Amino acid sequence: MRKVLFLTLSILIISSMVLTACAPVAAPAPAPAQPGDAAAGGEGSWWAQAAAAANCQGVTIRGISESTPPSRFAAEVLAKQFEAETGIKVELEPTSWDEMYNKAINDMQAGTGIYDFVYIEQDIIYQYLANNYLTNLTQLLADNPDLASSDFDFAKFTSFIDNFKDADGNVYGVPMEAFLKVYLYRKDLFSDPAIQEAFKAAYGYDLAPATTHQQYQEIADFFTQYGEDNGMELWGTTVQGNTGHASSFYEFFETIAPTFGVYNWGVNMENWKATVENGGAMNSDEAKAALAFWVGLLADAPPEATASTWDEVAASFAAGRAAQGWVYGENAAWIATDPERSKVVGNVGVAMPPVAEGVVDAAKSGAGYVGYYDGGAFGLPATSKNQLCTLLWLQFIGQESVQPDWAVAGSRIVMESTYDDPKVQEVNAKTDNYYTFMKEQGPLFRGAPPFPFHAALREVVQPFIWKALSGELTPEEALDQAAAAADAELVNLGYGQ
Repeated sequence: MRKVLFLTLSILIISSMVLTACAPVAAPAPAPAQPGDAAAGGEGSWWAQAAAAANCQGVTIRGISESTPPSRFAAEVLAKQFEAETGIKVELEPTSWDEMYNKAINDMQAGTGIYDFVYIEQDIIYQYLANNYLTNLTQLLADNPDLASSDFDFAKFTSFIDNFKDADGNVYGVPMEAFLKVYLYRKDLFSDPAIQEAFKAAYGYDLAPATTHQQYQEIADFFTQYGEDNGMELWGTTVQGNTGHASSFYEFFETIAPTFGVYNWGVNMENWKATVENGGAMNSDEAKAALAFWVGLLADAPPEATASTWDEVAASFAAGRAAQGWVYGENAAWIATDPERSKVVGNVGVAMPPVAEGVVDAAKSGAGYVGYYDGGAFGLPATSKNQLCTLLWLQFIGQESVQPDWAVAGSRIVMESTYDDPKVQEVNAKTDNYYTFMKEQGPLFRGAPPFPFHAALREVVQPFIWKALSGELTPEEALDQAAAAADAELVNLGYGQ
């Protein structure tokens, strides 16, 4: 079904080019001792010997990533540790999502080689592979066995690593972060006896995290009114509804729509159509109900909602301005535990999102999903001039030993063993068992569809979502027009007729 072609010849050509372009491996050079063969750190460590063998000491490698808790930990902590071990300096540029994407793809398209590693979200990988932008890490390690750390093993990662493999199982990215977009709620508000009594009097059932969209709407209505009645800066929900940013497109199609049973942005992946009349679901009754529900939540959201991306949503919830909301899990730990940044420490609950009938069963069978499993990896551009030096860095951050502190700092887990680490379990208890939730319920969530045309289709569709949020179009009008535009664009891109 996919149009992504993984040509063995192309991969071999690219691998040859990038290996030629990087600094030559010192020859002759003894095979560096493995990590366990020497004391950690200093000139005798395996990492130092490997850096010397690859002529990397004193080299600076550069990367770019969206500014998130996990990426900042990599830049501020892991990069310094790596430099101390190897003499290789790492300059990681954390920036906004859109700037990261534009800078990375422009560099790889132009072949300028500015970046030695780039952040690749699991939704972007298909576009990068289709254009041969990335180096095959499986092959690069096989070609350089002396630079393969015994502490690094692709098999130790969770199944999330599968998002960064080609059709033959070759790995093109080392997972850096993985998290769910979860339903967070204020436990202090939901457990307040007076609030519980008032809610039950109004709606006839006990206040608890919503399991249906109607319940979610009623809870949102209740707390917005409660905030108004009590002179509080409190609203019933968050909405990631920026009317000029891709974040709103993602919240609707990858977080809200799936809870109504609309998957893969409503695109039929058998015939590549989006309109109902052509077999798609982008303008289906379910999709229209989802958009009407979501746009309707604006009345219960903080006034900045139509300017909010994922960052502002997290900040709003942390400031105590919303009783509930869908929040990216990368923020769960600091919202729940950091009193310097959050006003709701100790009062954050984690729950499954409200869903339409049949959605959970579809998720359990693999036919659907209940929400968004997000995250990304660091990949090695084919245009990097420091291939082997960067290979060492990617292995360094992929060690089991660095994962627990990283998981605690960034609410991310990419290795199975990390779940059981005492440090992680301690924070888990303070975050209403978010890590346990991710481990147990993660299989019901899914990342973005495997579209090599991801960005192109998003650019065509998202203006209609913005117009629905701003009131320029009704949800029905917006999706009818979006689906028609999607069908036309897919034909233009060579998918379907």
